[in-house]
Amino acid sequence: MTKVVDYINSSKETLFSFEILPPMKGQGIQNLFNAVEPLMEFKPKFVDVTYHREEYMYKKRENGLLEKVALRKRPGTVGICAALMNRFHIDTVPHIICGGFTKEETENALIDLQFLGIDNVLALRGDAIKTEARFNPLEGGHSYASDLIEQINSMNKGDYLNYEVENAFPTDFCIGVAGYPEKHFEAPNFNVDLEYLKKKVDLGAEYIVTQMFFDNKKYFEFVKKCREIGITVPIIPGLKPLSTMSQLTVLPSIFHIDLPCELVAAAKACKTTQEVRQVGVEWCIEQSKELKQNNVPCLHYYTMGKSDNVVKIASEIF
Repeated sequence: MTKVVDYINSSKETLFSFEILPPMKGQGIQNLFNAVEPLMEFKPKFVDVTYHREEYMYKKRENGLLEKVALRKRPGTVGICAALMNRFHIDTVPHIICGGFTKEETENALIDLQFLGIDNVLALRGDAIKTEARFNPLEGGHSYASDLIEQINSMNKGDYLNYEVENAFPTDFCIGVAGYPEKHFEAPNFNVDLEYLKKKVDLGAEYIVTQMFFDNKKYFEFVKKCREIGITVPIIPGLKPLSTMSQLTVLPSIFHIDLPCELVAAAKACKTTQEVRQVGVEWCIEQSKELKQNNVPCLHYYTMGKSDNVVKIASEIF
């Protein structure tokens, strides 16, 4: 399989890629295939597969005590990646997160990926679970994405957690990380957030994929500031077309981003969800055109499990 950075370095054109969510538990794999297949027309080089950590609920026992029960809402990312590779013969980029995993479980997941021939991962801290106010790592797990990157890099050198392992086969993962053109909401300021990002690159991250944004100026300024502090790796813009009226409040609340006044006004003038969806498509097309004209390495689209609007956008761009 081919690494993301090798695709970027060997192409003179802006690449196309997208991110998908594993289907909800109980849904068949065909639903996912149906969403991915229309996008294959545009020759994506890789597909990101997200990971959603387990949530928890407390179930009351007969003795009155509460039992903590894990809830897993989606199939595992490793299995989804294997299914996509088998069906579409495409490189997959599984998300590897800190939350909900011990270091040993992370190592086992990476070993499984290596055996499948998957050479790309996106290393993320992950979000706090809904029942907790802030992110808390699992006991024996990583607290920061930088720690996760260090573990992956150690495996790339043949160093595993069990030091008794002899003649360990080194992995060869290409590591991507997330960047935030509008600052990660937990960072005290933008400059500190960039320092954290540079640390991840210095530890071995080979490319950056940005959080969604709706104002290209913020992406260009983000790239400029990254270059000024010595971050030289490719920075891939992440885009998501607006698709419902509720996203005018949901997206800023969840992802801590701003929506341009013009986009909000255009959406509010719509009378139906379909009209809002079309506004979102047209806005994202204009974003994509400008970014492509500025020779970004790749345009990466967040499909959120549905692909019809991204198909319309890609039809205009690629």
